[in-house]
Amino acid sequence: MLVRPDEVANKETAVEQDLQLCRFTEGMYPTWDALSPRRRILILGGGKFAGELCRVVRLQRLGLAEIVGVLVGRNERVERSPDMPGVIGTYEQVARVVEEQRVTTVVVCLEDRRSVLPVEQLLDLKAMGIDVRDGHQLFEEVSGRLSIDSLRPSVLVFSNGFKQRMVTRIMKRFGDMMVAIGGLLVLIPLFLLVAFLIKVDSSGPVFYRQVRVGLRGRPFSIWKFRSMVQDAENAGAQWAQADDPRISRVGWWLRKTRVDEFPQLINVLRGEMSLVGPRPERPVFVQDLRKTIPYYDLRHTVRPGITGWAQVKFRYGASAEDAHMKLQYDLYYVKRLSFGIDMSVLVQTVRVMLLGEGAL
Repeated sequence: MLVRPDEVANKETAVEQDLQLCRFTEGMYPTWDALSPRRRILILGGGKFAGELCRVVRLQRLGLAEIVGVLVGRNERVERSPDMPGVIGTYEQVARVVEEQRVTTVVVCLEDRRSVLPVEQLLDLKAMGIDVRDGHQLFEEVSGRLSIDSLRPSVLVFSNGFKQRMVTRIMKRFGDMMVAIGGLLVLIPLFLLVAFLIKVDSSGPVFYRQVRVGLRGRPFSIWKFRSMVQDAENAGAQWAQADDPRISRVGWWLRKTRVDEFPQLINVLRGEMSLVGPRPERPVFVQDLRKTIPYYDLRHTVRPGITGWAQVKFRYGASAEDAHMKLQYDLYYVKRLSFGIDMSVLVQTVRVMLLGEGAL
């Protein structure tokens, strides 16, 4: 029997960085067992998303998980991609191909909702021990982000994620308060030293306040040590650059070590921010990004953070294109929000600060 995938929807490049993290809670991180070296993967669908999935699987598994081929519908257009394996049949031949190619995992990556799925064959294969997976679910587990361009709203609505339990929220807020209070007290000597260096280096105030968009889209003023020359934005708001000429000499060091972000502990104490969460953007950028990037406002369902999953997994963001990629990591974080993933981000943030790496 063949049915349309939307009728069975409920039956569910920056990927090079290492996602094998400390497993504080089960199911929080990419499920590497799903792509063990013994896995032979068959892709159902030949569209752009299928090509993107093939790419992340190849990059993350370094060739250890083999993609044996692609099945497509009759007259279906196939994406041209160097990462896409050859077409070896049609959807109706899935059972035969699985047997002939010794497939262990079948991944459904249909983009055209008019296509049809061989549901009975897939159910039979699943009953026989074949791992039948939704493409978006596997992409999320392997890459640590959500592919928002090909994501249907139903995938978000009916997923098991995006549930912010009361206990999790209370524990997160309590932890934020304790760290913010302790951090501000311990860092007083460092704050005094930084203030002295900023005043000696260039004219202007020690602290820099800027309006950002926070929880539920509410604006707030973020605190930072001033790292740019005074009046750096007389020409209007600009995306920051990796080698921004507006950055002062002391500001370069502050940004390299991320010390310029430490005053945001004040925002954490005030309840405007969290230690971990999506980085808050400026209202002028948010207005533009929410028009061009799907699901952008989902990142405002949690408090913004001093550091975040996107900051430790992706390079320094300096454009709308980078914001598009970072949102994919932000949504992964929002979907899987937990104490464990927060601890992992904090550990990686310390590593980035100590090694002076280019993320964050």
